[in-house]
Amino acid sequence: MLLTLVLVVLDGAIANVALPSIAVSLGAHASDTVWVVSSYQIAVLVALLPCGALGEIHGPRRVFLIGVAIFTAASAACAFAGSLPVLVAARFVQGMGAGAIMALAAMNLRFAVPQRLLGTIIGFNAMTIAISAAAGPAIAGAILSIAHWPWLFAVNIPIGIVVLLSGRLLGFRQGVQRPLNRAALLANTVMFLLFFAGADRVATAPASGMALIAGAALSLAALLYLERGSAAPIVPTDLLAEPAFRIAVIASVSCFTGQMLSYVALPFYLQHTLQMSPALAGLYMMPWPIATIILAPISGRLADRIRTAWLCAVGGGLLAIGLLIAGLSPPDPRAIAFLAGTILAGAGFGLFQTPNNRILLLSAPKGRSGAAGAMQGTARLLGQTLGAISMSILFQTVPVATAPTLALVLAGLCAAVAALVSLTRARHERPGGST
Repeated sequence: MLLTLVLVVLDGAIANVALPSIAVSLGAHASDTVWVVSSYQIAVLVALLPCGALGEIHGPRRVFLIGVAIFTAASAACAFAGSLPVLVAARFVQGMGAGAIMALAAMNLRFAVPQRLLGTIIGFNAMTIAISAAAGPAIAGAILSIAHWPWLFAVNIPIGIVVLLSGRLLGFRQGVQRPLNRAALLANTVMFLLFFAGADRVATAPASGMALIAGAALSLAALLYLERGSAAPIVPTDLLAEPAFRIAVIASVSCFTGQMLSYVALPFYLQHTLQMSPALAGLYMMPWPIATIILAPISGRLADRIRTAWLCAVGGGLLAIGLLIAGLSPPDPRAIAFLAGTILAGAGFGLFQTPNNRILLLSAPKGRSGAAGAMQGTARLLGQTLGAISMSILFQTVPVATAPTLALVLAGLCAAVAALVSLTRARHERPGGST
């Protein structure tokens, strides 16, 4: 399971580094190569909720391994792509496989380990994701220093084969047969396509961008209408009706909005405000993921003993304080205050993420774990998209010199919202995180 998570997270992180090489190799314009990244993200968003439903119907192991097979085959197609359209299409298929993996990882874990170890295992998941995301650019750079860009995708193939061959280690669970509303699947797909397209345009063409986002909202309304009365809807309104689950989703969206805002703003802050070289800026960004890597498994163990609402509130608060320290401290050539702020932010993010993911999973019945895992991934990607939109709007409306500072302050406020929202969940759970 952890090896598969490494695959999908690394693939989302390494493609950015290869875009210049891909543009030269395929004779494409640099702006067009962005679709190598965007097509993957769109596909993951489109696939998450339907794959969660399919896992509940046909069994989580079966759909998960189909996702691994699709991801591996699409990786081979990416490696042998001879043109940009073929590469973009292969990346879209790869994202569909990644969506199945991400949606059903939590459900498979829930059936694979006893509940007393679930917090610890989710902590290792968070640590694995943090390590993969932090190491992605370095791994991509190392591969590109000795090989061409297709090898970034070819390395997935043997790992995917190993996962497929060892797939029977996952316990088999029979799915619950129920009809799948095809019209609802179409509405879900249209909703995310319109939302992503609108998010991509809202900073440069606000009118058309907002029109597309409005279309996404109408698609959501149509989706909810089509699934009214369903016992297991694709958009898990039955789970969202539970306060603990709903609060955890809102907190997750807020926290990941702040995380993406800060991740985009930090390089500009270091290079423009603190006048650092790109190499030095990269070093100064490392303490955040390192702190997250250290705290994630610790918070997983704590979540077995302490109310997750309190852990998430403390984690969100530390993230907010760290971001405000990093953004508002007077410029210092050695950036001591900045380092202290990012270490605090990384620790807070690690402390928040694991217990929040734990309550998202445990507040759902076991049979709805696919929907819970899919909603967890959707909340993360939705928050990251909102953070990217906010950063684009800031760059369009304020001077580049001040935009990173404002972004860090706004990110801190988003983290504070996540902390306050999490605190309201305390009355809905008992020690150990049960609801």
